[in-house]
Amino acid sequence: MAPRASAVPHRLGGTLAYAAFALLAAVLAGALPLSGYALNILMQATTYAVSVIGLTVVLGLCGQINLAQAAFFGIGAYAVGLGTTAWGLDFWLCLGLGLGAALVLGGALGASTLRLGGHYLAMVTISFQQILTLVLVNWIPVTRGPDGVPGILRPAGLADGQRYLAFCILALAAVAYAVWRMPDTRLGRAMRAVRDNELAAGVVGVDVYRTKILAFAIGALLAGLGGGLFAGGFAYISPDQFTFAESVVFLTMALLGGVGSPAGAVIGTALLILLPEWLRFMKEIPGLYLALYGLAVILIIIFMPVGIWGFVGARLARFRKAAPAPDRAGDLVLARAAPGPHPALEVVGLAKHFGGLKAVDAIDFAVARGGVHALIGPNGSGKTTTLNLLSGLYVPTAGRIRIDGRDVTGLPPHARAAVGLGRTFQNIRLFRSMTALDNVIVGAERPDNPAGLADAGALEARARAALAFVGLEDRADEPVASFSYGHQRLVEIARALAGNPVLLLLDEPAAGLNASEKVALTALLRRMTAKGLTILIIDHDMTLVRDVADRITVLNFGRRIADGDAAAVLREPDVIAAYLGEDAGQGGAGRAEAASPRPDLAPV
Repeated sequence: MAPRASAVPHRLGGTLAYAAFALLAAVLAGALPLSGYALNILMQATTYAVSVIGLTVVLGLCGQINLAQAAFFGIGAYAVGLGTTAWGLDFWLCLGLGLGAALVLGGALGASTLRLGGHYLAMVTISFQQILTLVLVNWIPVTRGPDGVPGILRPAGLADGQRYLAFCILALAAVAYAVWRMPDTRLGRAMRAVRDNELAAGVVGVDVYRTKILAFAIGALLAGLGGGLFAGGFAYISPDQFTFAESVVFLTMALLGGVGSPAGAVIGTALLILLPEWLRFMKEIPGLYLALYGLAVILIIIFMPVGIWGFVGARLARFRKAAPAPDRAGDLVLARAAPGPHPALEVVGLAKHFGGLKAVDAIDFAVARGGVHALIGPNGSGKTTTLNLLSGLYVPTAGRIRIDGRDVTGLPPHARAAVGLGRTFQNIRLFRSMTALDNVIVGAERPDNPAGLADAGALEARARAALAFVGLEDRADEPVASFSYGHQRLVEIARALAGNPVLLLLDEPAAGLNASEKVALTALLRRMTAKGLTILIIDHDMTLVRDVADRITVLNFGRRIADGDAAAVLREPDVIAAYLGEDAGQGGAGRAEAASPRPDLAPV
């Protein structure tokens, strides 16, 4: 299915209008008479905004804290400052060197720290910021120390301050447009998925660690660009302009304007630079200026927690015209279980120990191609731990896992998704800031998807077909957070199906569903197997298991106690005893059925 007919012209029209607005702003900046004071204010706001947009990428899109943005800003500034003065290099070459240094250092810092996350990541970025400040102050032979770097040169043809400002405005417009479009790219969706739910992102095929590094590196790159432009704009830099306090200012600008959008970054930057100037008349009253400045910031944070742009954008969305309905989705094509010498899944000697607790203890089983294989057992028997081992969320203590004959024991979750493993979770894990369609598109973008999704139109078509298969095509463009619990469960299944898995792991898919929803789920599972999909399911609803499973493996206390044909396994005394207690298991089939509160577990 191609993108909606009106989408391309609408997007092109919006792009042309944006380009015209940016060009007009640059022309006015270069042509209107500006005082030196106004020129400096605009220059600072423009160059700072480029750096703050970097935080939109790393924090807004990917959810990773960075309190060293001023450090990368300083790297770009010193590359231009020292390059054009001490080394006699061309401005553009110096700017390129600054961007490269910021990108490499940002990526290196991210690679070495992003596995930490949370407050540990914040502490490391603060330390990096402090180290860079100390280097700039004390490495006098190179950085010139506290005296700074004067006489920085601008590029040929842009020596005039207003022309240079016009160029900076165009650079800001280009950066803002690129970041504005980023959420709808594969990388942008991966970042949003990581921000919303790292576990789910990895399972559907997103390389979480790589995505975080790229976000961190792009944020550092944009900070370096802003710093390089800042150095050229003011012709003088010193270490006190790139301290930790400036990193806090950058972060405040992003949060005030709205960290989720480059428009918010520009608004927040302009506000925090202009607000002190608007309050200059109060500077003669001791303390009043700072009190009002702080009060204004606090009030915005309290009453606009999503930032100024987030607050305004949510209200403008009410007046946005609804897009025309797309064409109906086509039929969902799933990879059929091809005959071969290997089962879809083979587990040999799999074990997972948590200290002295053997959650999974040397289990063996195989899942044949096609049909439904159930993994059941009482609470605490090791079922979900087994699924976590199969999907790569846990590292096994011992044993091997093979999918379609390939050993995946040492592969991370995203690599197992590339092999053809799909999964849902007992506690639903969706990307809650996205629409249902975007959630499913992330699943369709898994590496090596055999569906042949060569472009954005094919991705959207695949995602809509998956949603149509589970009965939610008409709600594709709605935020997934607005869905009922049962419909969220269906979106999660659609996301897994969109990746065209060889093997689908379903962890308690009936949990939390009412009776009618369970009936619909049973019908859905039968339609999935009719298309040739291989399913491994965990569920406590034995009626569902008996209705859909061809084979059953039973676990108890982390060990396999039964494996085979579904009907035969459910008659085994060890299985009955595991669910009902030892006495019931030894008391004969008739007594087990009579005593059981779950007749569906009794012999049939």
